[in-house]
Amino acid sequence: MKITFRGAARRVTGSCHQVSAGGREFLVDCGMFQGRDDMGHENGQPLGFDPKEIAAVLLTHAHLDHCGRLPLLVKRGFRGPIICTPATRDLASIVLMDAAHILSEHALHQAHHGGKELPLYTTTDVFDTLRLFNISAEYGEKIPLSPGVDAVFHDAGHILGSASVQIIERVGSLRTRTLFSGDLGSSGRSFLNPPAPPVDSDVVVMETTYGDRNHRSYTDSVAELREKIVETFKRGGTVLIPTFALERTQELLYLFRDWDREGFFPTDAKVYLDSPMAIRSTDVFERYSRDFSPEIRDMLDRQEDPFHFERLVMARSSDDSRRISAAKGPAIILAGSGMLSGGRMMYHIEREIDNPASSLIFVGYQGEGTLGRTLVDGARRVRILGSERDVRIDMAMINGFSAHADQKDLLDWCRSMSVPGLAILVHGEDRSMEAFRKVLPGIGWTRSTMPTMGESITLPELSD
Repeated sequence: MKITFRGAARRVTGSCHQVSAGGREFLVDCGMFQGRDDMGHENGQPLGFDPKEIAAVLLTHAHLDHCGRLPLLVKRGFRGPIICTPATRDLASIVLMDAAHILSEHALHQAHHGGKELPLYTTTDVFDTLRLFNISAEYGEKIPLSPGVDAVFHDAGHILGSASVQIIERVGSLRTRTLFSGDLGSSGRSFLNPPAPPVDSDVVVMETTYGDRNHRSYTDSVAELREKIVETFKRGGTVLIPTFALERTQELLYLFRDWDREGFFPTDAKVYLDSPMAIRSTDVFERYSRDFSPEIRDMLDRQEDPFHFERLVMARSSDDSRRISAAKGPAIILAGSGMLSGGRMMYHIEREIDNPASSLIFVGYQGEGTLGRTLVDGARRVRILGSERDVRIDMAMINGFSAHADQKDLLDWCRSMSVPGLAILVHGEDRSMEAFRKVLPGIGWTRSTMPTMGESITLPELSD
């Protein structure tokens, strides 16, 4: 078996691993690069392989940095099956269609300013892609990929439907078992089931997004968020929370529902969900009760909606979104995108960026090169929607809500399985990978490597 790293190598986004096994070529994920170049140049570069030669794609989950280049892959000739869990299939259809609309709008905007670039892909390409989601993977089920090569999906606990994928290649009495972690979930949150990796793998390819640090506890993070909201409402300001449409939004809605029932909010306060993609994703979440923690599963079984409450206002249309700015009274606005690389939140920030009474609260990872990262790093003047603006809004970064495992969670995940022959670290900035690599020997994982983009690693075959 050989793995060639086509994305998320010494960086966080663009996950794409090419696997050569059983005489055929497979991909684990085909995600979009995010940050400095969400829309065009880097994502549109040659993939490094012939898409027509890829036999199948194994998709770990529906975040854009793992599935976002699938329509481009199809546009360039891929016709094999895309294999994933049913929840990932349903969520990916929403994510990819939204991405196609954003790419088309960006190309149109560029054309008005003299640009000639076509969108990376269109909704037609997405429809072509969705037709290839024709093999569903249940956790623990063995899926034949080719003679002597099988895949098994295991719950990664990251977002709904997320999976770690183990690929097993057998050649006579020899065998190679390679586990791709995908993105792993964080402990301390009672939302989804925890990660459940297989016990034994010969090689582990794993994410290291937060390999250099531990999150603040979930309980402390909830308390800090609550305090920030109270302070903002006392100042007469608005709370802006950029959210990822998958998982983070639903988790916050679940939290706010509990707060509403206990009387936390002022009588005239509103919570606005200004994200059509998040609204559609929330509808999908309610179809998959078995993937949730027992507490939420019981609520869904009792026909209780864990994500809706009376003061929640869902802004489905552009007109609904514009009406939010005219609304009076205390307000929390949840809108995309989570890293401020586009989306409706940009218009709310443009309105509030120089208002010290309001608050901008980040509750997730901010990638290098994004506006979110620039603000978190302390910029006092930024460019928003074409204009230079002073930053006077109160800001906070609360990382205990992250859906990503922190260093402790990653080590616990490693401890739950036998020590592999090799750990391959991906999906992290250099500092996080280096820090995590240094702590691995402490749990007996003495062999590790950090591949670069385009690098190939040939894995040893072991006796069965």
